Amino acid sequence: MTLRCAVLILALAGALGAQDLPTITLSDFPEYAVAGTPLKLTFTARNQVEALLPGLRPTIQAMSNGGLVAKSNAIPGKDRGEYTATLTFSREGDWTITIASSVNGGILTLPPLKVITPGTAPPPPFSPNTRGLRLFATKGCVACHRHIEVNPGRTVDAKLDLTGKRFPQDYLRKFLADPGIKPADMPNLKLKNDEIEALAAFINKLVSKSAK
Repeated sequence: MTLRCAVLILALAGALGAQDLPTITLSDFPEYAVAGTPLKLTFTARNQVEALLPGLRPTIQAMSNGGLVAKSNAIPGKDRGEYTATLTFSREGDWTITIASSVNGGILTLPPLKVITPGTAPPPPFSPNTRGLRLFATKGCVACHRHIEVNPGRTVDAKLDLTGKRFPQDYLRKFLADPGIKPADMPNLKLKNDEIEALAAFINKLVSKSAK
């Protein structure tokens, strides 16, 4: 299966809370997975001054709504601060994935991932707003920012709370492509064009409760 560039669904549980925990940024995350087919996850870890963190021992765990568990230890990737893990889901259903960074108990909980039976038609693609919500979670935005649709329990300075904020669309696209256009403690995540469009759609317009 070819993994599509996206990142996970509406009910994000726990972003990284403490200031000294790593920020986890997934490279790609599918809208769904297929039971029995290995799913490769690649992510980077940064500290609060945006320096990449090599030498960690992250562990990945997925739990299904039926209580089944899949586990994997991440191994260093080709780039500094990059890690890769592979999960295989034993059956269809909604699976919740957590990434434990091995630093100060830091755990990132991702929203449920839909796993389908081999040969089943894939689910409909997510809307841009929902894709943006998913990216907000797994690209690491949740480590510093709050949005009521994603991590309502997160406590941040008012300037970092993006709930209800609106920005000029062209400017937001440019900033997401290159945060260096203004003084900001934000790394360049090297977002793809479709990821930028989805994040801009989510940030500038609240996701309705009826959205998929």
